[in-house]
Amino acid sequence: MDETKEQCLGVQQLKGSSRKTVIKSGIFMSYRFCSHTKDKLSDIVNKSKVVVFMKGVPENPRCGFSNAVVQILRMHGVEYDSYNVLDDEKLRQGIKEFSNWPTIPQVFINGEFVGGCDILMQLHQNGELIEELKKVNITSALLKNENTQ
Repeated sequence: MDETKEQCLGVQQLKGSSRKTVIKSGIFMSYRFCSHTKDKLSDIVNKSKVVVFMKGVPENPRCGFSNAVVQILRMHGVEYDSYNVLDDEKLRQGIKEFSNWPTIPQVFINGEFVGGCDILMQLHQNGELIEELKKVNITSALLKNENTQ
């Protein structure tokens, strides 16, 4: 089987490819990451101070890890843009390639990849998330609550 028509972040049937492959319906498939997609994702992560790629939406997270990220950001009173990767397989695979991180959710602050649920939880627990937010002129609601007591 020869490589089919290449599509930007589209599915390709491959034989002997060195690209990452997944099996879907018994056919080896691969996702090709192209510069157009990289530019689009770069625009998305730089559009807002905080951007989250998650399963579901903040009002209805579709996995526990996405829910944990939503709850952490809610505690800090952070406004953010979110993108539901379950709605778009190209987005789901593209963001993994873009960040070089294999799992969802993914959090970006000021265009920089911070990490997933585990890293955000660690930053929250050790107080470093407050400092990261300060760097982009976001004051955590936890500090506001502390100052009013």
